[in-house]
Amino acid sequence: MKKNTHPKYQKILFIDSATGHKFVCGSTLQPTATEKFEGKEYPVCYLSTSSSSHPYFTGSNQLVDAEGRVEKFKNRYAAAQKKKESKQPSK
Repeated sequence: MKKNTHPKYQKILFIDSATGHKFVCGSTLQPTATEKFEGKEYPVCYLSTSSSSHPYFTGSNQLVDAEGRVEKFKNRYAAAQKKKESKQPSK
């Protein structure tokens, strides 16, 4: 088996940029920045979204449309029916 083919597995400090939430997890990432957390120095990886800021985990509905998909379908269907009726000759 080849030696030195896999990156070093180490504990990394992940920081959520949106909320500032910090947690330590094992990873093969090789970041250059370091930061102290709970008395130890760890390599740091900054995240844009984590479980502390993602809408699915926080329960917030930030990405909800003003009009739902069913209403959009009904509006399109009604418009198509009007267009179809206007094309048919009157009896």
